[in-house]
Amino acid sequence: MPFDVLEFPDASRMDRAATRQSRRLVAIWLFSVAAMIMVMIVLGGATRLTGSGLSIMEWAPLMGTVPPLGDAEWQRLYTLYQKIPQYALVNQGFGLDGFKHIFWLEWTHRLWGRLIGAVFLLPMLWLWATARLERKLLPRLALLFGIGGLQGAVGWFMVASGFLPDATSVSPYRLVVHLALALTLYAAIVWTGLSVLHSAPFRPATPPAMRRLALLCLAMVSLTIVAGGFTAGLHAGLGYNTFPLMDGRLVPDGYAMLHPLLRNLTENVAAVQFDHRVLATATLVLVSALAVLGWRDGLPHPLAVCLAAAVAAQYLLGVVTLLLVVPVPVAALHQAGAAVLLTVVLAVVHRLSGPGRRVAGLPSSPAETLMA
Repeated sequence: MPFDVLEFPDASRMDRAATRQSRRLVAIWLFSVAAMIMVMIVLGGATRLTGSGLSIMEWAPLMGTVPPLGDAEWQRLYTLYQKIPQYALVNQGFGLDGFKHIFWLEWTHRLWGRLIGAVFLLPMLWLWATARLERKLLPRLALLFGIGGLQGAVGWFMVASGFLPDATSVSPYRLVVHLALALTLYAAIVWTGLSVLHSAPFRPATPPAMRRLALLCLAMVSLTIVAGGFTAGLHAGLGYNTFPLMDGRLVPDGYAMLHPLLRNLTENVAAVQFDHRVLATATLVLVSALAVLGWRDGLPHPLAVCLAAAVAAQYLLGVVTLLLVVPVPVAALHQAGAAVLLTVVLAVVHRLSGPGRRVAGLPSSPAETLMA
């Protein structure tokens, strides 16, 4: 989705400098929003791991920014929480102090989401009002803002599934939808930021096989993240805490115990964890191969090194998370690692995208743009 090449046949040096500065501002803004979304993803993982997501039983997009004020409000919210199955089956008797502990994490998660919306909208309006945004970028940004608002509604739709009878956590299906939408929004913003910096790139000839491999890596990383969402939603990491075998077997017993067979992919703990392991291993192999080929055939060496390091670190974090039976800090770091790996693969795919030509006077790389 790179921008069209812009021509400035009679532009003065001052005009070109202003263009570079505007693009730099837009890119910094977009990457800042993306960084906030990455933090949001980690916060979301922490709320899931601690069971905090069901502590707030009201969806108040505006008034929810105000925390409980006074003992009466705390007691009202605690009384509401005591009515759901999670309290009766998991947290009964943990008291108001225990409730406050999980409440603050979920409240911070929701507040951070609102802050992301403000950091996206207000600078966008300022950049538009001061003519620093290219007109053709506006529809895309409006769409991204709408997706962000939709993400808030999807988050509440997910949380509401945890209030159903006998439910102690949210629906894995709704959790995966919420996670996938967050990562889609994150990826789109990162891609847009890269496109602003690379609005008129110069790219050397890239072997078609490398482009195809990069796209395959992006697909595998995305699929592995989705599989990880189901692993998290089913708490599948709490079982089979050995590696590489599962209870002494390569393929665990009961892999295909559910009928119809497709249910095992999303509802069978053994199958879901096994599939996540297989996808993660395939991703490790493919991304490592891309890093080696990229080092040899034209990727900047720092980018190739980041690619190899990100996939190796993420795979290791996954194994450690499993062996340690999903401790919250390590599991949250594993979720952050998924976003980092996705970012690096996106950067590689963007760099290997269709050929472009450099426009005189404009930068040809993000580093050149940011330092101009």
